[in-house]
Amino acid sequence: MFVGQYSHNIDSKGRMAIPAKFRHELKKAVVTKGLDNCLFLYSKKEWDKLAEKIASLPISKSNTRAFSRLMLAGAMDVDVDGQGRVILPEYLRKFAGLNKQTIIIGLYNRLEIWDEKRWEKYNLENEKNSVSNAEALDDIGV
Repeated sequence: MFVGQYSHNIDSKGRMAIPAKFRHELKKAVVTKGLDNCLFLYSKKEWDKLAEKIASLPISKSNTRAFSRLMLAGAMDVDVDGQGRVILPEYLRKFAGLNKQTIIIGLYNRLEIWDEKRWEKYNLENEKNSVSNAEALDDIGV
């Protein structure tokens, strides 16, 4: 289970350290375009479950085709190197607006990788709406 928030830098070669406590789970991983202009990083096991669900979506619906393209076409297998880093491909760094300073957040079955400034802006807005967001989830028992 991934939880927490961590600050890490991307080096000039596009490498970023994974928080030490997650490295074992992410020896084999997949990084892809995420929602809200961040990147999603999944363990290979979790990615396979998600990819199977996405592949089963009906191709006759334009929104499912678009979502499939976002998640699957943007995906890249990554390995954690001996120093606990992954290489984030340039096209994914560009998509997420990643510069040097990043924030990695744990969200149970995935990590999200955010540009630090983009995360601060998003998080501030989300915190302002936390009560209405929580009330909207009442229908599903959260």
